[in-house]
Amino acid sequence: MDAQIEAIKKGSTKEKILDAALELIAQMGYQKASMRKIAKKVGLRESAIYNHYKNKEEIFFAIMQKLFVTDFDNFFLKKPPQEHAHRGKRYLYEYVATIKLISFDPKHEKLFRIVLWELMENSEVRKMFLEHFFDKNIKNLAEAFFLMMQKGLIRSGDPMLTAQEFFAPLFYFRIQILLFKMENRSTTHLSTIFEKHVDFFWEGVCINSFEPT
Repeated sequence: MDAQIEAIKKGSTKEKILDAALELIAQMGYQKASMRKIAKKVGLRESAIYNHYKNKEEIFFAIMQKLFVTDFDNFFLKKPPQEHAHRGKRYLYEYVATIKLISFDPKHEKLFRIVLWELMENSEVRKMFLEHFFDKNIKNLAEAFFLMMQKGLIRSGDPMLTAQEFFAPLFYFRIQILLFKMENRSTTHLSTIFEKHVDFFWEGVCINSFEPT
């Protein structure tokens, strides 16, 4: 029992360290967020933080893993195109809803800010970002659009290009929301932009207005 309690406490401390590091790195960047500053924010001695993480790099990549474990990343696991793409526009609504959710989430806002900050400096971050946000995501979207083309829901064309055309504005919206929040500007008018994008896109590619259930 004592070992179990100790493990729970250790796990809680690890999460507090990650939360503190997330705040600091989002504020000042990876280089300036030292282990000493992270430990101070958690309320630990600097030496004590090494009982949980061996260095700042390990903390950083633990944070990065959180970015890539979201409803957005799990969407195609929960709703694979082979089983759901026949629903056409409704499927796209569900897809953008996951992006909208993390775009307005304060914690993921910080994570996304860190990623954008580190993309130019860190090859591992670039690798993770390209793999999760583009390679897997675009390929799954392309498969969904290919199946919609086969079902006669949308005009035939290049599924990969169709996926890129659909996704690019969503990525722009997410950056726009982040920048507005950083400048303390209202994002209220952006609350429906994701759904409007689906409507606009679908109008341009659909063969008829029929929406499967």
